[in-house]
Amino acid sequence: MKFFYSLVIPFITLSCTNQQKITKSASADGYIKTASGLKYKILLKGSGSTAKEGHEVLIFETTSYLDGTVLYSNENSTTPVKVLIGGHQATDGVDEGLRGMQVGEVRRLIAPPELVKRKFYPPNVSPDSTLAIKIILHKIL
Repeated sequence: MKFFYSLVIPFITLSCTNQQKITKSASADGYIKTASGLKYKILLKGSGSTAKEGHEVLIFETTSYLDGTVLYSNENSTTPVKVLIGGHQATDGVDEGLRGMQVGEVRRLIAPPELVKRKFYPPNVSPDSTLAIKIILHKIL
């Protein structure tokens, strides 16, 4: 039995160490990538409770192409946008990016085309574009 543990313990340690290296190198740019393909980075931590499916939240948002060309922004407005998380009121990328945010938190999302699909596209938005979205969680209602 002692022989078994001497083989298993180093393997577990090696596996964990290699996994940590993979995780660190995968997030070297500071982004976390989800299973859906959404990438996000926390620019400013928030505080308090976290936003979850079913919560209505008030947000400020700036959406742009990856080159920085702004497509939409209400960040300089005094009126945040109300979104029901999981209610199909925002693109899938924004909906997923809001989950787990805390009040005051600022995130930058990189959303591939399949997560920013919409029924109607404004004239300045290409349906096959990856978009950068900055979200500020103002309030959980």
